[in-house]
Amino acid sequence: MSDNLADWEIIRVHDGAATKELTSVAEEYPITIMINGEEFATMVCSPEHVEELIVGFLASEGVILQYHAIQRMNVDVKAGFAYLEIDKLPDMYQFDHSKRVIGSCCGKSRQFYFKNDVKTAKTIMSNLRISCKQCLQLMEQLQQASMQFHQTGGVHNAALASVNGVELVRTDIGRHNALDKLYGHMLMNHLNINDKVIVFSGRISSEVLLKISKMRVSILISKSAPTKLALQLAEDLGITVIGFARKGSMNVYTHNSRVEELIYTQK
Repeated sequence: MSDNLADWEIIRVHDGAATKELTSVAEEYPITIMINGEEFATMVCSPEHVEELIVGFLASEGVILQYHAIQRMNVDVKAGFAYLEIDKLPDMYQFDHSKRVIGSCCGKSRQFYFKNDVKTAKTIMSNLRISCKQCLQLMEQLQQASMQFHQTGGVHNAALASVNGVELVRTDIGRHNALDKLYGHMLMNHLNINDKVIVFSGRISSEVLLKISKMRVSILISKSAPTKLALQLAEDLGITVIGFARKGSMNVYTHNSRVEELIYTQK
């Protein structure tokens, strides 16, 4: 069994009959991030692509803007620690999670949960277009690539894709972590994301939507539902949100001008 999965003995009951057998369950590890010798945060995650996760998380939090801001990083998953040295670290006291801040963008007022969202969330100006068929094909590709989900049912998946196909898949027990792993990979490899789409297995909350904005991606496709606040932010930030993409159908919630082949019929 890999570091990401573990065997667990269960009693399976089917049609009234009980049998003992082994099943696969997802692993999770706590990782405490130490920055310049000080404890910054502890997260619980799947034990793969942890460096990408840390880079993406710190970028999402506004601690770094570029990967090269990290001078040194040593991750020990088994011990549960990641040690980083960061040049020009922002004032840690700006991360005050008890206050809400009003920001503005393109003449519209937005309410964010955290101060760093004001600095890092950006309005997306993109002419990228995608067809309904391509949306559903990308979701199908993500589902086919989600081997750990098929084995355990206990993880989330996120993919970086072009309109023509999935290019990179990341998996984690936390849906936010899966996105941060993609974000970290993008920063560590200096990827151009102008033509990229995010395909996602999880619910689209306001926090998820803000991550997509910080990643500068204009189209988000999910097999799950969005929240109202996420959609309000998507309208404001210029992000196309597509939800419930499954079994040949999908819902386009915001900025539908990027979606081709929309044929309207009377019900």
